[in-house]
Amino acid sequence: MAGHIQDRWYKTSVSPNGKPVREKTDRYGIGMRYRARYIGPDGTEKSKSFPDKQKRLAEQWLRETATDMARGQYVDPRAARITFKGYAEKWLKGQTTELSSQIEVERRLRLHAYSQIGSRPMDSFRPQHIRELLAALEASPIGSSYARNVYSDVRAVLAAAVDDGLLSRNPCGAKSVRPPTSELRRVVPWSPEHVLAVRSSLPERYRAMTDVGAGCGLRQGEIVGLAEDALDFTDNVLRVTRQVKLIRGKAVFAPPKCDKERDVPLPRSVAESLRRHMNMYKPVEMTLPWRKPDGPKVTARLLFTNTANGLVWRSNFNIQEWKPALAAAGIIPEPEKGKPYESAREHGMHALRHFYASVLLDAGENIKAVSEYLGHADPALTLRVYAHLMPASHERTRQALDAILSD
Repeated sequence: MAGHIQDRWYKTSVSPNGKPVREKTDRYGIGMRYRARYIGPDGTEKSKSFPDKQKRLAEQWLRETATDMARGQYVDPRAARITFKGYAEKWLKGQTTELSSQIEVERRLRLHAYSQIGSRPMDSFRPQHIRELLAALEASPIGSSYARNVYSDVRAVLAAAVDDGLLSRNPCGAKSVRPPTSELRRVVPWSPEHVLAVRSSLPERYRAMTDVGAGCGLRQGEIVGLAEDALDFTDNVLRVTRQVKLIRGKAVFAPPKCDKERDVPLPRSVAESLRRHMNMYKPVEMTLPWRKPDGPKVTARLLFTNTANGLVWRSNFNIQEWKPALAAAGIIPEPEKGKPYESAREHGMHALRHFYASVLLDAGENIKAVSEYLGHADPALTLRVYAHLMPASHERTRQALDAILSD
């Protein structure tokens, strides 16, 4: 590393007889005397100033900087001026993931990370600071899975800071840092009686939504975004190609989760329910931006609309239609007069998806097919969530071995 020490209190000039002469500068006695200068890995000049009588300290700093660069442990001095929050905000602007995902990451960092480490300079991070953050997350009322997401966001920001030369190593990688454990809740699927009770308690125009959820395994956003062109009554297939998402309060069309378009078997009972629904409530042409609020406009003839033939807004539907149906079916209690319905996260429309998976697995469908129909990222996810619902194989195992080993 090329570097040198500049003495800003003195300069060298040439006398009339050609000999070098040391003269005081206009800065003599003012501010820091020595400036250690070098060229960083990015090709730009870096420097650090030192007071009078500390030239040796400046030289030592230059040597240590050169050693760090040779070992790949160099940290850009500007890291001392950039806080975690400042860097994270810049990092978020450079992300190319879905806008909705960026919004979720920003929200988690803002609510649960910035208060703990937002003002900390990037070059000051140590494993201790991550352990303190994890302790604060554990003491907060958020769930373990959500805490793990917050930690993953922080780790991603610090990993990018390492790549940008603001940190020599990611403190999240230390052995003493233990990420929050993700507790996978054991899914308890509804019984057929529960599905039918909720369905009958919904207004007529929304009942077929229950059939699509329980009979085809669609997510709520996919049901709301289901259009006429998704139905193939000839081959008995439902094509899942879009969903409706809310981004900063604005509805957009988007691909299904994980961009996994899929074909789902269309049961005869669901097909008949959809035909009846479309006879009573004609599909409505709806135009929304694609993927993001300022995205290109896309038009689809949606099967499900509200009483004003507009978009079914998830929050309104859940509060005004879904929860009253849950209470009428006896799944959640009726609230006291003037009070809201209690939280029913495990009994949202996603419960219909769990019911769908449980029926398929109980019927002996293989996990790969179930994963494809649900639109999961991979069968391993399906197995983690629903393995306990698969029929026990003890008796089949005994019979198979007895057939071979018995005399």
